[in-house]
Amino acid sequence: MTDDPHMLDATGLLCPLPVLKARKRLQPLAVGDTLTVQADDPAAVIDMPHFCAEAGHELVSADVDGAVQVFVIRKGR
Repeated sequence: MTDDPHMLDATGLLCPLPVLKARKRLQPLAVGDTLTVQADDPAAVIDMPHFCAEAGHELVSADVDGAVQVFVIRKGR
């Protein structure tokens, strides 16, 4: 795992951990900053967009890189 506050490697984690870790990683970021999340939990494709909508963040992109989903989230509120 990297120390970059704008990157989160959540591969190997199952629901709800990718979302919970993304929420925690977003807290210290400034509004408008982005967080890139990598996850391989099949539920993440549903959970991440739902989390962003509920928390007021923008899901900038959601891509698949092999077995890994890559989400870019722009912090709102």
